[in-house]
Amino acid sequence: MDLKIMMFPLLFLLPTFDCVSAQVTVPRGCGSDLLNIYFNLCDLDAVWGIVLEAIAAVGIVVTVILVVVLLGITPFILDKRKKACVPIQWLFLLGTLGIFGLTFAFIIKLDEKTCPTRLFLWGVLFAICFSCLLAHVWRLLKLVHTGEGPTICNMISLVLILTLVQVIIAIEYLVLTTVRFSNGGFYENKDFVMLLIYVMFLMALTFILSIFTFCGHYKKWKKHGAHIFVTMFFSIAIWVVWIVMFVHGNAALNRSPEWDDPTLSIALVANGWVFILFYMLPELRHITCPAKSEDDPQDSVALNQPTGRMKGLDNQVFFLEEPSRVFAGNVDNVPSPLYRSHSPIGHNMYAAPKDFTIPRPHTRSSYLPTPLLQDPYLNYQNRQTTF
Repeated sequence: MDLKIMMFPLLFLLPTFDCVSAQVTVPRGCGSDLLNIYFNLCDLDAVWGIVLEAIAAVGIVVTVILVVVLLGITPFILDKRKKACVPIQWLFLLGTLGIFGLTFAFIIKLDEKTCPTRLFLWGVLFAICFSCLLAHVWRLLKLVHTGEGPTICNMISLVLILTLVQVIIAIEYLVLTTVRFSNGGFYENKDFVMLLIYVMFLMALTFILSIFTFCGHYKKWKKHGAHIFVTMFFSIAIWVVWIVMFVHGNAALNRSPEWDDPTLSIALVANGWVFILFYMLPELRHITCPAKSEDDPQDSVALNQPTGRMKGLDNQVFFLEEPSRVFAGNVDNVPSPLYRSHSPIGHNMYAAPKDFTIPRPHTRSSYLPTPLLQDPYLNYQNRQTTF
């Protein structure tokens, strides 16, 4: 009986011990009622989560501002060829916005809910961005050689078709892993990389084609090709680093489970900022700047090309009436044969010059008979003199 009386106060102290033990397991900076999958968002000991979510949040804000700015300056873009790329760049910004938002899915710990999000959105979002860059490269290849590019509908269709391929690949993988094998969507590191082979193909193709944009007569479009070339160069470098670390590096350093999510999160944030700094900001600057005449042969050739109708020779009537011009020879020297056929004075004006001098009277010979006297105006032929 005494033992029961002594155990009775402990019934009220057990919840207190449970709370103390729970508070010990909660990281510093997180609330006690927070689920453990969100600890990386607020853990002050694991600073990588807080730093990356801050950088990703700034990227989201900047991307939203760029979307608004792009829509606002579109009516002020004078060159229609530059304005045709605005829908593609708008889709590109939406993909970049999704990349920054996807970073939070990798900061949160892997579970049955975040796993499908990671597997599906990583490939699809990067497929949207790289498809937009590939469509822009395709347009630039035509602009630097011919001065004209594909239409907006053709470029948007290309982006949608290329992105749809990655969507089908991701859906098939999720169906096979979650439904057929019933593993809850969890994946191996090598499987995650294999799922992105199509995206890597888009990256390589865009990078190679961007090199050919430097060859062409229309120089002003080469600047846009340089933006894509630099963007793809840094993107490929980021992908090579995170794939090597994700597949081999972390395991070699015995940090395989712990460093996998930080590696993928850093890759997302870094690639998103590469898209903003090396592509979108320069593009926004150049699409609003007026082009120089020497950069576009379409403007300079029209002014410098010698033609038969240039330099004031368009109206041949005024050309023929200029008193300072003297045409020697026959009527074939007239520049315009059409004028010659319709002008009433065409054949007479440019014929051999005639004598328009006034004849002088001669003294009549007295020894000649009157009928034989020569008339001084006999050869005048009723010609008139124009003063």
